[in-house]
Amino acid sequence: MDEQRIGASLRAIRIRKRLRQSDVARLAGVSRRSVGDLERGLAGGAAVMVLRSVAAALEARVDIEVRWGGADLDRLLAAGHAALHELIGGYLRTLPGWASQAEVTFAIYGERGVIDILAWHAETRSLLIIELKTALGDPQQLVAVMDRRVRLARRIAAERGWEPRIVSTWVVFAESPTNRRHVAAHTVLLRGRFPADGRTMRAWLSRPDGTIHALSFFSDVRQRDRTRPTVTTRRVRRTRAERDLAATGPA
Repeated sequence: MDEQRIGASLRAIRIRKRLRQSDVARLAGVSRRSVGDLERGLAGGAAVMVLRSVAAALEARVDIEVRWGGADLDRLLAAGHAALHELIGGYLRTLPGWASQAEVTFAIYGERGVIDILAWHAETRSLLIIELKTALGDPQQLVAVMDRRVRLARRIAAERGWEPRIVSTWVVFAESPTNRRHVAAHTVLLRGRFPADGRTMRAWLSRPDGTIHALSFFSDVRQRDRTRPTVTTRRVRRTRAERDLAATGPA
């Protein structure tokens, strides 16, 4: 299990148990910062790194896995992915001309996989392969998987009666400081393969023109109601006399 999955697992369990980071820190006898670092995917600290380095020198491998409640942990982690699925699927449904299918499986010449969302714009014959990520695992693997899907895209589309003129890709990350930090750490690789951002992707989706390869966070593409005025709630503190009056009633 990689450090990011460890962190995501611990955070999901903590939230399910309705605990704060400070509560976990007190129970574990560690600092709150240590708990926060673990949840942000920084489990690969000195001790773990030394352990793995020693194991590698011995041609062995150390696997660290978080277990909780049997399959419940998998459901907790999958819930975030499902929520992102619903949000992006809902966003696509607001865009004219787009049709989409979720969880598209394929098996072509022994190559198998699942595409989170496959979207089709019939007027421009644009096919869009969408990958949803709640966390960044292996960035090189992400690039390789998307390249393979592009290579097989026309065969996958043909099975659905679509004949794409262009094939584009869109990697969507759930918004979080951790995801932004991890993506930033691999900017050269990821932006080299997915150069467009959320703003560019939003414009392209409204009027597909040419091929696009984008990586964005959901907040970059979330539709906002710009006509509704922003209301700022101000907390009003009552004076002591007002509190007394409220408690006893008017004289």
